[in-house]
Amino acid sequence: MEWNELEKIRLEKISRMRAAGIEPYPTRSDVKHSSAEAVRLFEEAERSGSTQLVEVIVGGRLRATRLMGKIAFAHIEDGAGRLQLFFRINELGESEMKRFAEDFDLGDFIEARGTMFRTRTGEITLQVAAFRMLAKAITPLPAAKDEVVDGQVVRHATLSDPESRYRQRYADLAVNPHVRQIFRTRAAVISALRAFLDARGFLEVETPILQPIYGGAAARPFITHHNQLHQDLYLRISFELYLKRLLVGGLERVYEIGRDFRNEGVSYKHNPEFTQLEFYMAHANYLTVMDLTEEMLVYVADRVLGSRQFTFNGHEIDLTPPWRRVNLREGLIEATGIDINLYPDDASLAAVMESKGMKFKPGTARGKLIDTLLGDYLEPTFIQPTFLYDYPRDISPLAKSKPGDPTTVERFEGFIGGMELCNAFTELNDPLDQEARFLEMGRDYQADDEERHPMDEDYLRAMSYGMPPNGGFGMGIDRLVMLLTGHRSIREVILFPPLRERDSEE
Repeated sequence: MEWNELEKIRLEKISRMRAAGIEPYPTRSDVKHSSAEAVRLFEEAERSGSTQLVEVIVGGRLRATRLMGKIAFAHIEDGAGRLQLFFRINELGESEMKRFAEDFDLGDFIEARGTMFRTRTGEITLQVAAFRMLAKAITPLPAAKDEVVDGQVVRHATLSDPESRYRQRYADLAVNPHVRQIFRTRAAVISALRAFLDARGFLEVETPILQPIYGGAAARPFITHHNQLHQDLYLRISFELYLKRLLVGGLERVYEIGRDFRNEGVSYKHNPEFTQLEFYMAHANYLTVMDLTEEMLVYVADRVLGSRQFTFNGHEIDLTPPWRRVNLREGLIEATGIDINLYPDDASLAAVMESKGMKFKPGTARGKLIDTLLGDYLEPTFIQPTFLYDYPRDISPLAKSKPGDPTTVERFEGFIGGMELCNAFTELNDPLDQEARFLEMGRDYQADDEERHPMDEDYLRAMSYGMPPNGGFGMGIDRLVMLLTGHRSIREVILFPPLRERDSEE
């Protein structure tokens, strides 16, 4: 590695420490208490009136230091919070005070033992009796900002450039507490979803990530190759077809939370690798799933935020049921003046869209034209929670048709903050109808179309054994976390988002 001047100075400190018999990366840590535990123990002793000294051993990253001659203050940060350390020459001796001043830098991990006390300004602090290096940081934490603490100017590391933050997420997490909180919230959201579904009799399962045939969604897959099998495989774009096989096998309520992969564009709400929840519920339909969705999202918000209201993109969102419900055809008539039922084929729908100056790719299939209308004219208007329901059959190959209307299927999508959040069907369980749909999709879409749905004969075989009527649901976890944390970019809620390679000269 190539080191800059600051890093070379720190490397010299490592050499000096080792020459003095001090290991800057010791094999063992004796830390016994988090910063929060140390504070709690002291406060409990205060409340009880105990005069016994509270002794602790803490460890964390040095985030601020103030050297003041015969005394010094520092703040360390661990996973539980921050704690002030107090160094005094009378307790430590001149050589130890000098060692702290000369060998320790911001970003280093330090272990400190001593007794807790409260300063004159009221801050609970550790008076250090002994300390040592746990891990020397060679590279300084990025940038810096000044903050006034107890009347003193203290320099803190910070990081704000998004490109640098995503490329060096480890540094981003180290210096930006609010970023750490995003991912704590994310973990809490997933935990709450699991608790909700587990309590309602759903079984969490795992299905293949590498699949011989991709399906369950309209997307272009990533392709890989298994050398021993001499076979191309696909990273899954959905869990759907495997989860519904489990319904055939008698597992009547199943869900999976995991990664899907779609070889498509990147945007503020799209990432090629993303986390999804899907569940399937025997003897349910899309109306049942609508009610369950409202209940589940309220449960998550109550548990994670402590409230059903939050702010997203300048809007106050309220998850309290019932959510607004909009029929897709009626919504498009109101938003665009186009009644899709009057334009039953590609050419007629394209013609009316062109007459209104709407943009679309020539040769686009009717289903994708409808999806364009939906995305451009309806989705941005759904700020408060909204279910858009009853979709055309030709853009929903896995959903069951409405009774008496073979052109429309029982499907809904849920929108919040002008963004699609979830998708659900009354699932098609007729193997003959499903086979016809697969064949129809193959005819309507060109062979290289990313939304062409391949025939899955094993899935049809599974259906032929008998699949119970059921309702299915899929939701992007990343988008839900975006909403609940108030972030407009999906990269903010993914720990390591993919980025273009930098030019070699950069």
